[in-house]
Amino acid sequence: MAEVRVERTGGGFRAVNDRGAEVAVGDGETAGAFTPVELLLAALGGCELVTVEPLTAKRGHRMARLAASVRADKVATSTLGTITITYDVELPEGDAKAAEVLAAVAGRVHESYCTVGNALKEPMKVEQVV
Repeated sequence: MAEVRVERTGGGFRAVNDRGAEVAVGDGETAGAFTPVELLLAALGGCELVTVEPLTAKRGHRMARLAASVRADKVATSTLGTITITYDVELPEGDAKAAEVLAAVAGRVHESYCTVGNALKEPMKVEQVV
């Protein structure tokens, strides 16, 4: 089970998990805070990278740099268009197979193994309790 608490603060909101990590949440005008859409994009990028990294490293191909930019355009009020994940990778020096392994692993993660990506691709029930 995953759970976070989102609560109002003096200058916006914050999300806190049960391990004590927190992130500021705002409306796009709040300095030092993520918007909810930015958090969604970060969750998707983070999910892919924290899944790809150990799988490539386990196969002996630890990337020198592994990062991603995640982008979505708002196409209508309260509606995002296609989300694009662009990997920014520096391959390990002298590793001729690293690019092939990365492409295969990243493809499988994107299609099947990223929980956040799967949640975005499949209709899910979201309930509200007030």
